[in-house]
Amino acid sequence: MSGVSKIAIVTGGGTGVGRAIARALGAAGYTVVISGRRADVLEKAAAELGKETGADYLAVTADVGDPVSVRGLFDTVSEKYGRLDLLVNNAGINVPNVPIEEQSFEDWNAIVAANLTGAFLCSQQAFRLMKAQTPQGGRIINNGSISASTPRPNTAPYTATKHAITGLTKSAALDGRNFDIACGQIDIGNAASDMTTKISKGVLQANGTLAAEATIDPAHVADAVVYMASLPLNANVLTMTVMATKMPFVGRG
Repeated sequence: MSGVSKIAIVTGGGTGVGRAIARALGAAGYTVVISGRRADVLEKAAAELGKETGADYLAVTADVGDPVSVRGLFDTVSEKYGRLDLLVNNAGINVPNVPIEEQSFEDWNAIVAANLTGAFLCSQQAFRLMKAQTPQGGRIINNGSISASTPRPNTAPYTATKHAITGLTKSAALDGRNFDIACGQIDIGNAASDMTTKISKGVLQANGTLAAEATIDPAHVADAVVYMASLPLNANVLTMTVMATKMPFVGRG
């Protein structure tokens, strides 16, 4: 990337897939703002990623489920950099996999706030900033997960939020057309992270058995995000699936 660095926000950027995405974007020439709820994790990640890539990283603590906190994140970016070129809505959580009738209301609310409300609030603020800036426009990439199309057993809250992300992605892609705001979604299957540790050891399958599943390096996901982000704003990857080839997703059983 030549010229002035483009500005990116990666939510949940201090660990796991988010950190891999932040690293790849920095290596591609972006100035990257990483957000999350734990200041110590973010500050450490920003320092380490800066040394690894030579790029500029800014750690901003934010709770994506809180509209005031999200507004503060985007105000910080606007005041410091004057614009936003890319938002990666990556932040999310999971809750224990239990039958739907045993799912607590508290866990339901928590996962909806982090996975769905957070992506909406960040997209809302991104639209406001991208519409107002000169040149107008930008790109939003949502972390959909393979659960955006196909559930695992006993994952109603997580699956519901990820299906909803697909609707949010399509709505944002439509509403952004006239303002050069492109919105796409990356559906990730078994990228190795703290959230997927148990997958490589054995996880419940639809037929009731337990089976270990293949995983992939999150760097492959990050490379895909960089490709999506590299397109001119008149081109968009609406959906992309990046998955472990041998995971039990395609086919029956």
